[in-house]
Amino acid sequence: MDLKLLGEVFVTLLVITDPPGMMPIFVALTGPLPARDRNRAAWQAVALALGVIVVFAVAGQTLLDYLHVDLPALQAAGGLLLVLVALELLTGKGDEPSGQSTSNIALVPLGTPLLAGPGAIVATMLFVQQAEGLSDYTAIAAGILSVMIAVWIVLRFSGGIVKILRPGGIEVLTRIAGLLLAAIAVQLIADAIAAFVRHYTHMV
Repeated sequence: MDLKLLGEVFVTLLVITDPPGMMPIFVALTGPLPARDRNRAAWQAVALALGVIVVFAVAGQTLLDYLHVDLPALQAAGGLLLVLVALELLTGKGDEPSGQSTSNIALVPLGTPLLAGPGAIVATMLFVQQAEGLSDYTAIAAGILSVMIAVWIVLRFSGGIVKILRPGGIEVLTRIAGLLLAAIAVQLIADAIAAFVRHYTHMV
């Protein structure tokens, strides 16, 4: 196994997924839930993110080509999803999650596009394209798995923060997380628009 490549994959994806930055958003989204549901949301989000990243690592470019979808379009779609979630957090509509919403929270926005977003997908696809043998593929797989385990550990033990903040603190954190998510969404959409403009400018 190429340990240097393993380190590069681990560090790159760890910076992109940003577990410490994910924690307040996770707490804001799952704070009102019972501890059991919050823990379930953590592993569901990580499992989905791992699945999405693996699928795009193996067949990402082929899938996008088949659907005639460019990466900036995927980025813009992720931004729009985050806008919807951010509006719910800012307006308070997401404060009373139903029993079914645990899985929904884990899937969107936690699993994707926050954990398995355009940045993580593109980085993984680039690593796979540059891989030259089984040892490289093994290093990439180990790096992805290590990052997902690190993310799960951070989310799994975020319950301590929930106990410290209590309902009032979680409500404040929810509004802040909504604002942060809105900013991330706007940045994703802006980057996608800029990429589209550059692409079509080169074509002219």
